[in-house]
Amino acid sequence: MSLHPPSWTSQTITIAGAGLHVARAGTGAPVLVLHHDVGSPERLPFYDALARDFTVLVPSHPGYDKSERPAWLRNVRDVAAVYQWLLAARHLTDVSLVGLGFGGWIASEMASLAPRTFRRLILVGAMGIKPERGQIADQALVSYIDYVKLGFGDLTAYERTFGAEPSTETLEQWDLNREMTFRIAWKPYMYNPTLPHLLGGVATPSLVVWGRDDRVVPLECGERYVKALPNARLHVIERAGHFVEMERGEELARLITDFVTSR
Repeated sequence: MSLHPPSWTSQTITIAGAGLHVARAGTGAPVLVLHHDVGSPERLPFYDALARDFTVLVPSHPGYDKSERPAWLRNVRDVAAVYQWLLAARHLTDVSLVGLGFGGWIASEMASLAPRTFRRLILVGAMGIKPERGQIADQALVSYIDYVKLGFGDLTAYERTFGAEPSTETLEQWDLNREMTFRIAWKPYMYNPTLPHLLGGVATPSLVVWGRDDRVVPLECGERYVKALPNARLHVIERAGHFVEMERGEELARLITDFVTSR
């Protein structure tokens, strides 16, 4: 473990004809972190904590934040294929996937496309599977600001991350990210009906993590993921909503580190 703060670099890599922004820090085994549908702050203590032990890559999804928007991209499985291409282009092997919310759906699609390729799969409040009793919060029914706030169990964590009054640039990016989400995950909204069936072939050891107070994706979706994945367990984090990495970042990082380094 490094005792110094990690040094982050970034570059734009052309994948499938569009520029993909990728931030990178740390050394060691590679961990690909896939962000939420609202995008991601440039720096998070959670990212820094992971970079103490791993080579951490945090791309902006195609069409989100700093990445270009491919005109052809139309579904989440397309995004998964883009990331498979990225890993191949960087010659990265024995990669662990950490998917946060919407990024968890992408990570699940990646695992289903390559059932024996990844070292570990960690899904945190993942979308992608339709709940049987509750429902995934529909962001079309609220403002993009209220949707982000809905992801926090404690609004002090929202203010700590984005400020009491987020910048105009941040607000505009949330709106643009929502537009991209509607393009690729609207019908059906935030799930793939074929995914539970395809996850049955995934051999990767998997950890499914949920915030106890998640108001965006119900905990039953985590239970469904554990049921669908052959080698998975569920861990519930108390005093956390949907954005676990922003509310309980150090705890989540320790959990992931222990899981990825375990035999």
